[in-house]
Amino acid sequence: MSQVTITVNNMSCSHCSGMVKKTLENIAGISDVAVDLSGKKASFSVTEDSLVDKAVTAVTDAGYPASR
Repeated sequence: MSQVTITVNNMSCSHCSGMVKKTLENIAGISDVAVDLSGKKASFSVTEDSLVDKAVTAVTDAGYPASR
């Protein structure tokens, strides 16, 4: 497992950060999710590197543009 941090834009409240956290937790192979609202970042552990791209896509599709 490796720890990853991505940038997440358009988060403005605790509901937003909660949605990002839930979106990431619903992806198999991702765990230990922590979202930093003020820092516009999300950190999590992945079992394989390809999950990072999947996470970025899922968070972006949820309305919060994300990038590595």
